[in-house]
Amino acid sequence: MIVRDAGALLTRVSTIMTPIIIVPGLGGSGDTHWQTYLQRSLPNATLVQQDDWERPELTRWLVRLATEAEIRPHAILVAHSLGCPLVAHLALRCPDLSIKGALLVAPADIDSGNNGSEKMRSFVPMPARHLPFRSIVVASTNDPYIKIERASDLAGIWGAEFVNIGPAGHINIEAGFGPWAAGRELVKSLIASSDIRRQNRKMRKS
Repeated sequence: MIVRDAGALLTRVSTIMTPIIIVPGLGGSGDTHWQTYLQRSLPNATLVQQDDWERPELTRWLVRLATEAEIRPHAILVAHSLGCPLVAHLALRCPDLSIKGALLVAPADIDSGNNGSEKMRSFVPMPARHLPFRSIVVASTNDPYIKIERASDLAGIWGAEFVNIGPAGHINIEAGFGPWAAGRELVKSLIASSDIRRQNRKMRKS
């Protein structure tokens, strides 16, 4: 019992201490978006702020995200929609940043040429390289901004785990996603797996 309680305590401490960087997509995340609820529920979470959420420009958005990742090393990135390609670009262009992992929810298919992708032109093409950290892609079967097959393909390209949550739209406010317990659990799983890898590295060195 004591051992179990100690393990639960260590998990809780790690969840509290690990930096979480919330990465919204086009339009940002409103007050009732699951990303906002996640930010409020985790004391070490911060949300990347962009100057103009309606006019995304890759270079400017990337600088903001890279700055947050640099001052908050070993963070878990939690991205939605256009935030997912942004994370992929970050991994490609800033490989020296120390990132624990990434949760990539409902990635916007910027290469499709549909669904308002004109606004996302500067993000094209989608980076097609394995991410250097553990990642999880979460997708829906009826997302208007990406087909489930394309989301699965991206997960494979990025070397990410793939989670199909069924018909859930764009996994946003319009689809009914306010507080999202399953999303929080996925974040905790990324934290836990990173802690295990770190402990294994310490054991190999000792």
